[in-house]
Amino acid sequence: MRILISGGGTGGHIFPAVAVADALKELVPDCEILFIGAEGKMEMEKIPKAGYEIIGLPIRGIQRKLSLKNAMVPFRLVRSLLKVRNVIADFKPDVAFGTGGYASAPALKMAQWMGVPTAILESNNYPGLANRWLAKSVEKVFVAFEGLERFFPEEKIELTGNPVRKNIRSLLYYQEEAKRFFDWGQSKKVLLFFGGSLGARTINLAVRDAVEYFKSRPDIFVIWQTGKNDAAFLDCETAKLSNVRAMQFIDRMDLAYSIADLVVCRAGALTLSELAVVRKPSVLVPSPNVAEDHQTKNAAYLENRHAAIMVRDVEVGQVLIKKINELIDDDEKLRILSENIGKEGRENAAIEIAETLMKIKKKE
Repeated sequence: MRILISGGGTGGHIFPAVAVADALKELVPDCEILFIGAEGKMEMEKIPKAGYEIIGLPIRGIQRKLSLKNAMVPFRLVRSLLKVRNVIADFKPDVAFGTGGYASAPALKMAQWMGVPTAILESNNYPGLANRWLAKSVEKVFVAFEGLERFFPEEKIELTGNPVRKNIRSLLYYQEEAKRFFDWGQSKKVLLFFGGSLGARTINLAVRDAVEYFKSRPDIFVIWQTGKNDAAFLDCETAKLSNVRAMQFIDRMDLAYSIADLVVCRAGALTLSELAVVRKPSVLVPSPNVAEDHQTKNAAYLENRHAAIMVRDVEVGQVLIKKINELIDDDEKLRILSENIGKEGRENAAIEIAETLMKIKKKE
């Protein structure tokens, strides 16, 4: 069995794709998997590290602001389609699966034109243009949220949740290991702040400016991922407090999740799926800089189910620490948030998707 997988640009597209590839390998150890990505994007580094081959396309996204770069998009798209056609002709996949990102649309559309069965993952509560375009011709649309029948043919939808990383999926409360890793005192409540690998400026500013609050709360232990773009925050006064562990990137997010009592983060689909699997209460700060404002829609979906608290990006400086202070000592509220977000978690999403992909293949 040969499977073509395309998805990238962000971790939210890459890690679910790898999780499904790993699940396919568990089910069919001798299956062949080939990834298609976009040249110069993070998947070209992450996918080989995960043990899989990837081919890059010269595709780029459309700039939302007026830019001369947009004039090159049609030419890059044609070149990408031609390259994918050659890849598919050589690899001869039994099925093609897309998780979103620049390369996913040309890869799956060419697969459809060449008669290869296709399936897509829509990880957000509001789908992007590419998935809406592809959905008419796919065999299956895997979704993480209910209510997407308004965008996709109902008969094609399978509610699986988002595939999450295996170390998150198999998370146990490794508190002794976490204690060593973060030099953490177990008697303290744990706050986890992160905004993705690049960072979230408004969250970081709020943490930096809350130095007096954290000084007054030695009973709170703070784990703070600043992200690559905001590494300068590692030198601020907050980062040097004895009850704060600040780092540019958390290599062991499974350990951070295992001890967190409250998580403050963006509202990307993969992050929300991980929070659901590990049942962590959260304050969500949707990024305003994403297509279709999908993070706000993701966060609102959970807030309406009493599964998370949402703070809009423009309000962070005024209300974030106040919200945290209200929540961190309210064990009953934390319990309710944990219980409700846990209802959204689907630990076996990767396996379910892999099994369906195999059935799609067997129809041929």
